[in-house]
Amino acid sequence: MKYKSQAVAKPYFIAAIALFVAQILFGLIMGLQYVVGDFLFPEIPFNVARMVHTNALIVWLLMAFMGAAYYLIPEESETELAMPWLATLMFWIFLIAAGLTVAGYLLVPYAELAKMTMNDLLPTMGREFLEQPTVTKLGIVVVALAFLANIGITILKGRKTAVSLVLLIGLLGLAVFFLFSFYLPDNVVLDKYYWWWVVHLWVEGVWELILGAILAFVLIRVTGVDREVIEKWLYVIIAMTLITGIVGTGHHYYWIGTPEYWQWWGSIFSAMEPIPFFMMTVFAFNMVNKRRRNHPNKAATLWALGTAVMAFLGAGVWGFLHTLAPVNYYTHGTQITAAHGHMAFYGAYVMISLTIISYAMPLLRGREAANPARSQVLEMWSFWLMTVSMVFITLFLTGAGILQVYLQRYSDNPMPFLAVQEKISLFYWLREITGVVFLIGLILYVASFFVGQRDPEKAVEAAPAEA
Repeated sequence: MKYKSQAVAKPYFIAAIALFVAQILFGLIMGLQYVVGDFLFPEIPFNVARMVHTNALIVWLLMAFMGAAYYLIPEESETELAMPWLATLMFWIFLIAAGLTVAGYLLVPYAELAKMTMNDLLPTMGREFLEQPTVTKLGIVVVALAFLANIGITILKGRKTAVSLVLLIGLLGLAVFFLFSFYLPDNVVLDKYYWWWVVHLWVEGVWELILGAILAFVLIRVTGVDREVIEKWLYVIIAMTLITGIVGTGHHYYWIGTPEYWQWWGSIFSAMEPIPFFMMTVFAFNMVNKRRRNHPNKAATLWALGTAVMAFLGAGVWGFLHTLAPVNYYTHGTQITAAHGHMAFYGAYVMISLTIISYAMPLLRGREAANPARSQVLEMWSFWLMTVSMVFITLFLTGAGILQVYLQRYSDNPMPFLAVQEKISLFYWLREITGVVFLIGLILYVASFFVGQRDPEKAVEAAPAEA
């Protein structure tokens, strides 16, 4: 750790991992409810488990992104964070707001929660992924504004690099597009149209800039490749991301009542969305192959390479499988969508968060460069368990989705929804089993931070000065 203020990232990373564990536990509860319908009913109904699962995902990723920014911006800017005290204050506000929101989901009926939080004054609740009470959304805006001010001032007073500027653009976009969660028109088509401005333009737009910046930062540190080489790649990748991602929003507009031209625009541009992810994969492997140092943090390097590959498969390949309008006509809202969503989120955003945590946490805990060998071996086991199990979760959901599309939407005698669910229940059982393996991998990841901490670490190899 080069700058004292980087220490504010540590609580963000710890809270992120804790919320990640909670997210997976509620995912397993939901998975079991698919096949044992009354499991934990009425204590935790399916709709509540789903809200906690998806909201915990969003909150812990935001926590990880904020921690990443607070860690890497001082290093990139070569100056201390402008207001470390504000970063700590906002952490506690964000964490308490998230905790109270989850408690509200679990303990109070949703309609009652809306009344308690005075949703009628500014209605924003009730939409998928944006179920948070209005007061929570306002809290998120306050936290985001304070965060951006802190990061922005630090960048302005220090060195400007491509990594920090791309990250800042991504974080600004994240905050701006979240404001559309406050717009709730009466017209259902308009509602869905702008709802995607939050959901799509986050995960298939500005979050990809955050992903690219964090990946570039880690690769610069672990490979020793010239900064100019990595930055050129970064510029090309984010240009393709923005070109394909913004217009590619149209692949969500096919069947919601928007004009017919979205079938063409959405199909063409979203079909190009795998390109920046493929470029990211080539970029990551090129940088590691050209490395000028063997960094002792092998686990962080593995996570970085895994991020590029899994993001390409999940967001790129599985997204392309059902993005064209004639295909999406049959697949939209089926388990094929769930398969794409699981691998895309894990590959792109979960793995990049674990990459920066894996790289930064040893330094934040006072080590020279990396965790000791035993710790890293355990962490690499966790990488393979989580990644391979996510591949199988995706394959099982894809199988369920293909069968669902055929039986429910494509065959000459379409079957009712619930009858089809019975037919594909085997896939749900297999998904649940692999979900348990994923949880074991996550437990090993957490355990890796406690194993062998008294062991000596490998000596840091002398590296050439950065450009």
